[in-house]
Amino acid sequence: MARFVFRLPDVGEGTAEAEIVAWHVKPGEAVAEDQPLVDVMTDKATVEITSPTAGVVAVLHGQPGDMAPVGGALVELDTEGEAGTTASAPPAPVVAPAPPPPPRAEPAPPPTPRPDPVRMHSRTPPPPDFATGAAPVPVRREGERPLASPAVRRRARELGIDLRRVAGSGPAGRIDPHDLVNYQVAGAQPVGPAAAPTGGAPRDGVKDIKIIGLRRKIAEKMQAAKRHIPHITYVEEVDATDLEALRAYLNGARRPDQPKLTLLPFFIRALIKAVPYHPQINARYDDEAGVLTQYEGLHVGIATQGPNGLLVPVVRHAEALDIWQCAAEIARVTQAARDGTATRDELQGSTLTVTSLGPLGGIVHTPVINWPEVAIIGPNKLVERPVVKDGQVVVRKMMNISSSFDHRIIDGWDAASFIQRIKGLLENPAALFVD
Repeated sequence: MARFVFRLPDVGEGTAEAEIVAWHVKPGEAVAEDQPLVDVMTDKATVEITSPTAGVVAVLHGQPGDMAPVGGALVELDTEGEAGTTASAPPAPVVAPAPPPPPRAEPAPPPTPRPDPVRMHSRTPPPPDFATGAAPVPVRREGERPLASPAVRRRARELGIDLRRVAGSGPAGRIDPHDLVNYQVAGAQPVGPAAAPTGGAPRDGVKDIKIIGLRRKIAEKMQAAKRHIPHITYVEEVDATDLEALRAYLNGARRPDQPKLTLLPFFIRALIKAVPYHPQINARYDDEAGVLTQYEGLHVGIATQGPNGLLVPVVRHAEALDIWQCAAEIARVTQAARDGTATRDELQGSTLTVTSLGPLGGIVHTPVINWPEVAIIGPNKLVERPVVKDGQVVVRKMMNISSSFDHRIIDGWDAASFIQRIKGLLENPAALFVD
């Protein structure tokens, strides 16, 4: 029996350390080659580290939330072979996987190549509602641990599914997101907390949750933004009746290969037309160097809520896109962020961020600037309500715009002037397409 010391491999792009997010093994547990050992996070990428060899776990180095240095001991395994062996996996590119396939009644996945020791998670899209049916049947021996990614395990917990009862279609019986869907379609019932009956009994439970991983990264960035930036918030209402009429007409006349238009591409079009008159708004401020960098190109960050937290994918050079291309690119990058397949380049480099809470309602919000940018703009829900127009009370489609600015760079007058220009463009949508 030999002691094999597995060290944290280089997860790419010059990362010196990574945060331990979750262990999938415990001391004394036998592991197979390529079995998941631990999830680590660097920046906003969650990476799954697998075992390079079979053995029995002897020692785990670090707890969830701890920082592990690249090259530092991660796991010690007792293996067959000469004593004193140490190793780390060779550097492997972190490749974002394709989104999971749609639900199938009977999965028949193609042959899958042997996984690299380091690979990126895909995020689990929400499956459909449970169907009722027969009681679940165990598909594993007692004590056998099913193979599944952290996202799949989390989703199974939310749905009350016992993974020991789910047949996996991946390598070595690994459970993929669509396996959960197939389990539901087959008529299995939820088990555990999700199946517990509701009632009027008092609830006395208390849970302490350590903030780690992506949630910790978000917390740190928000804290830095509020600590560094003195925010000024400005809210204005917009009559979007004519804009909505134009949007409805274009959607009705679009080709099959063109995406459906939401209000967001028109909103970005208004930003494209307005920022040349207010160049200090399309900028990033280095407060340590005292340098404001203004950009001619508009790289729009789209605040996107994913299954694990807030991400900001970027639509680059929005000024070079027509309304249809802009809609397609918004859909592409936001879906990649939700699926967890967005690359590092797609999640950085924005110069002005848009955050839309419209689908959730609300008449106003106070958005936090995506530091080191100097402004963030947020349309609110579009609603029909009575307004006075030309002395008459009429029903119009109205929408508020909530915005925040870095008061060190942008004065209140400049902030209001910028939003008024946006308002004028949206209320006269033909101006969005006139050079």
